[in-house]
Amino acid sequence: MLGGWNKKARNSMNKITTIVGLSFAIFFLVGLATTLTRSMMITFWDVLPVYILMGIAIVMMVYEAFFDKK
Repeated sequence: MLGGWNKKARNSMNKITTIVGLSFAIFFLVGLATTLTRSMMITFWDVLPVYILMGIAIVMMVYEAFFDKK
């Protein structure tokens, strides 16, 4: 009886820590990308490749954390 409860609690804690870790990483990457646009010397077209790479990195992190369970 307690074995099933313990497994459910461990599974939910793993999901919570995964979500917290992903949110920290995503906030860091988005903050890093947005600070580049604050400069007057850098235009949107200069930062566009950074936004594309950050988007790809975020999608890969989310996919690996939640969907790639081999």
